[in-house]
Amino acid sequence: MPAPTTPHTRLPHGTLTLLLLLMALTTSLACQHMRPQDATFAWDSLNILKAMAPTPPQPCQHYQLPFPFPDILLHTVQPQQAAAIARHILDNLFAILSGHNIPQHWDVKAQHDLLNNLHHYSHHLEHCMPANRMLIKRQGPRNLMLSTNKYFRRIRDFLHTHSHSACAWDHVRLEARACFQRVDTLIRQMKSRATPGPP
Repeated sequence: MPAPTTPHTRLPHGTLTLLLLLMALTTSLACQHMRPQDATFAWDSLNILKAMAPTPPQPCQHYQLPFPFPDILLHTVQPQQAAAIARHILDNLFAILSGHNIPQHWDVKAQHDLLNNLHHYSHHLEHCMPANRMLIKRQGPRNLMLSTNKYFRRIRDFLHTHSHSACAWDHVRLEARACFQRVDTLIRQMKSRATPGPP
């Protein structure tokens, strides 16, 4: 004898809307207050990067860098979108800096510390993003993530073209430093726009 089926309870339309609003409020509150790590993340990462990747022992020629950053991404008006862009930058940096072709003169312990820092902060930013990721895709500059992906793909291509040389990595180090400064800008925008102004 077949087991009796449990009838599915259909939520009223108003209840579903209320649930979505509560989720959005929870997301906003998760990013509303500046934690100590928010104020120091970029500075801490820059210091670890400096310890990890000193200047190459041999002087490097200056390449024509083929990867301008899409600065329009730094002018987003939505806190959740700023969190999504910052997280995407950090995830791409993590992927590049965790590769096996890093220069021999880079410090392995500092590399591990930096990757840890990137991973933990990226995880924190995930809580600042809406549960429905389609909200991000519908707001702000068109092809938001595609622009970021193109930027980091050019960095990977640059490393490959120059055989992951110490000098090529030094240019990537400079780009990573600039990325931490951009993430700091996004964090500050995210916090200032998530926090309501004085009455």
